[in-house]
Amino acid sequence: MLKRIKILASLSLELGLRWSAFRLAYAFRHRSGLIRLQMPQYKWTDRPLATWLKKNIPSESTAYAEWRKANAPKIFFDENTGGRVARTVFPRVSRPPIEEADRILNGEIKFFSHEYQRTGFPPVWNDGQQKHWSQISDDSDTDIKFIWEPNRFAFIYTLVRAYAATNDEKYPQAFWQLIQDWAEHNPPNTGANWKDGQEIALRLMAWTFGFYAFIHSPSTTPQQISQFTQLVAAQAERIHKNIGYAISTRSNHTISEAFGLWMVGLLFPELKDSEKYFTLGQKLLEEEAAKQIFPDGSYAMYSLNYHRFILHIYLYAIKLGELNHFPERSLPVGLSISLKTSISNSINYLSNLIDPATGQMPVYGSNDGALVLPLNNCDFTDYRPLLQLGSVITTGERMFESGEWDEDVFWLCGENPLSQRERVSEGRVREKFQSSFPDGGTYILRNENSRAVIRCTDFTSRPSHADQLHVDLWMGSDNIAIDAGTYLYSGEGIWRNGLARTSAHNTVTVDGKDQMSMASRFTWTDWAKGKVLQHGDNLWVGEQDGYKPVTHKRTVMSLDGDRWLVIDNLDADESHQYILHWLLNDVPFTESKNSIYLKYESSTYKIQTGLLGGEAKFSTVRADANSTRGWCSRYYGHKEPAISLLLEANLPKVCFWTFFGFENDSVELRKDVLRVNGTEIKLTTMDDRR
Repeated sequence: MLKRIKILASLSLELGLRWSAFRLAYAFRHRSGLIRLQMPQYKWTDRPLATWLKKNIPSESTAYAEWRKANAPKIFFDENTGGRVARTVFPRVSRPPIEEADRILNGEIKFFSHEYQRTGFPPVWNDGQQKHWSQISDDSDTDIKFIWEPNRFAFIYTLVRAYAATNDEKYPQAFWQLIQDWAEHNPPNTGANWKDGQEIALRLMAWTFGFYAFIHSPSTTPQQISQFTQLVAAQAERIHKNIGYAISTRSNHTISEAFGLWMVGLLFPELKDSEKYFTLGQKLLEEEAAKQIFPDGSYAMYSLNYHRFILHIYLYAIKLGELNHFPERSLPVGLSISLKTSISNSINYLSNLIDPATGQMPVYGSNDGALVLPLNNCDFTDYRPLLQLGSVITTGERMFESGEWDEDVFWLCGENPLSQRERVSEGRVREKFQSSFPDGGTYILRNENSRAVIRCTDFTSRPSHADQLHVDLWMGSDNIAIDAGTYLYSGEGIWRNGLARTSAHNTVTVDGKDQMSMASRFTWTDWAKGKVLQHGDNLWVGEQDGYKPVTHKRTVMSLDGDRWLVIDNLDADESHQYILHWLLNDVPFTESKNSIYLKYESSTYKIQTGLLGGEAKFSTVRADANSTRGWCSRYYGHKEPAISLLLEANLPKVCFWTFFGFENDSVELRKDVLRVNGTEIKLTTMDDRR
């Protein structure tokens, strides 16, 4: 009890009394059963379509379907082609996903945009619990994300793309079979798939995309159209009635659920509550863009995957609003200036982190495998589709040459942008390079063909990982020193969001502790404060206070010819266990004393570590079976080996140094001087750089 009071006090201090008061009240509603009274379970037949519609809108299936086709707001498909898009897109920008679509029909779904799992067709949608959604835990022995994943219906985008390429009626037939089966197994407010408003919003986003693509299909019946609107209305109501909880999370949940309401209000104006949904959704979308996207373009959840998540939603909303340009209810009219500025800043921020040759980013912060718009054949880890789309929407220009990543632009913006040859020139891109994003705590040092990405922030919103002073190092397109990622939120034992801990990151731990206190899977208390002391073209110095009274300062230096030096100074009055950790990409390697050699096809990279004064223990491990050491995860639910390098010392004060360079580089420590290929660097002066 004392620990829980301490946690609540810490959260109240960091998040405010208003947040604490809401959470306490919500907990009471939850445990008392009041939520079940406010949002009761019922059968679909209890509330037929007529109960959801405005007056004078026909509710009989045939009449409603005719009204719907004649009065439907616009989405991204040309109604003159019968709801189907031109088949010329695939020879120009991508392969049609026919094989993947057929695997869906054969009972295989790609989970977290990476790995196929046999689910059957239709899938088993839930675990069979018929409880009210508030009585179902999202933190049990079974990771609920594996239940939710097929219920997001991300595979609908694949079915639509396959239909656009083939006009094969088996794809709309599959769509309607899946919708019908889902409704039969998920009555309103019953089971795991009604528990989270964000999951509902993403499902509605995918459903409406398919609905508009297939509404003119010969396989679509009036009964299906009328039932679909009924299903949408019930789920929108569920979001609306619990939107306060989403707002309290101060996260992408607020944005996704606000978008769900806004989208339903815009695309289904025949619903009684459409104006209410639209108005509230627009208000929240505007407010949350200002709150969650920092002025420098970085994101308040301190996660690159969640940043992509909300940008996909906002870009989708911008284009959808432009297509339905009603001055009194169009998103761009109310938000165009502030929203596009925030989105443009975000695209610029991410463009400074991406490797343009591969589309890869650092795997920074929480990564739950979400991909809101899977409209291309690119890998989940490739951010070029997002940045190409974002650049076209915000600047009218491409960021990259033509490629697979163009397909998103086609679907949302039409063919014209793909026929334009303009793009940002290499020189103009380089002019936009920035090295400092202080609002989100991201800093970049660049060398000739390499770069270091450094994490250091004074948190203003809830931290994602305990990763102060973490460094990612890239040699060209080779990510040498990597971030471990996430793997699982609700795994067993050490895998309960274990890769969010400090020990998994490229920094120093003290006495085996995290830089902050992990109160739950997603909640850190006692936030560590990072501070930048110096940042120039070739030098970055910062510190963090997560190990009081121990002080930790890190210096990152770019040396000639894509060499790098990282120096860690830790200072205390008593001895502590200091462990310097580097997680390295899994490639063939050899060891020699305190050095490791990573053998890539193009080069062999040398990583050498040492301690100024005293004794230190050096060790390497690959994929330790009994701990999180030596593992990384680029895709949710999937872990893969990595190389973990540790240097451990027990002293009051230490000065660790780490050199990154090439196979034949000469690195020697003589007293307090490090000689790198003949150049002397006096390590004792590093502690004076303030």
